Amino acid sequence: MNVTLLTKSWRAGLQRGGIELRHLLRNGREMFGHLTNVVVALLVAGYVSDDVPGTGTPMAHLVLAGFAAYLLFQIGMVNLPQILVTEREEGALLRLRATPGGIPAYLVAKCLLVVVVAVGTLALLLGAAALLVDGPLPHGPGDWLTLLWVTTLGLLAVVPLGAAIGAVLPNPREALALIMLPTMGLLVISGTVFPITSLPVPVQQVAAAFPLKWMAQGLRSALLPDAARAAEVAGSWELPMVALVLTAWAALGFLLAVPLLRRAARRESGSRLCARHRKAAQSGAAP
Repeated sequence: MNVTLLTKSWRAGLQRGGIELRHLLRNGREMFGHLTNVVVALLVAGYVSDDVPGTGTPMAHLVLAGFAAYLLFQIGMVNLPQILVTEREEGALLRLRATPGGIPAYLVAKCLLVVVVAVGTLALLLGAAALLVDGPLPHGPGDWLTLLWVTTLGLLAVVPLGAAIGAVLPNPREALALIMLPTMGLLVISGTVFPITSLPVPVQQVAAAFPLKWMAQGLRSALLPDAARAAEVAGSWELPMVALVLTAWAALGFLLAVPLLRRAARRESGSRLCARHRKAAQSGAAP
């Protein structure tokens, strides 16, 4: 792709992303879904009353830091694939196939949409938690900087990967079932709702292979006091390892996303789209 086409793709993607953001803000049902996630996190944190074992840190603070990471992870790895699969079923990729630079522009728009929603959800969660349940906030410029780079790298790790997954999922009716179970499993084993050191070592090792564990650990380092490091596997925040793992996942996601979306677009045709619509209608689902 030449420089001029790449520039046009970025410009078109940013314009499309802005339009989709405005549509999202006007869609009460989708906004309610994101608010519900924040409310659930606050209710769980408000219910927990103990301290993290071996520290003076409230368990509610650990839960809120973990939920902050999970919400970022969920938006990239659950919401984005569902959006992509749904729009593919509606013929979006078929239209993009005939548009020069259409796939990169489409990916830029979706990334912009997801990033803005994720950052807004994170800000809402931390602000509401600080006001309602005495939740944690960064204590100084260094912690704010850590919050910024962990959030950025975390989104870079999961958004392209979510786009790649959305390109290969079969259809919207099966997409949720295929991605929710692994996602909920990672929520349990990644130390987001209780200290990861309370889990068996093999489970800790499995969790360490995925980005959610490192996103949660990085956000804990920004939001919790240094005393909470005692509840970490290595007894420290391991921020260089957080950066390394998230960067590796980001590189993998970028390597997979555009080729898989292009492949999905090449496989699209009017006959395939009509066949899927007929199958959906026969099964009682709206096409």
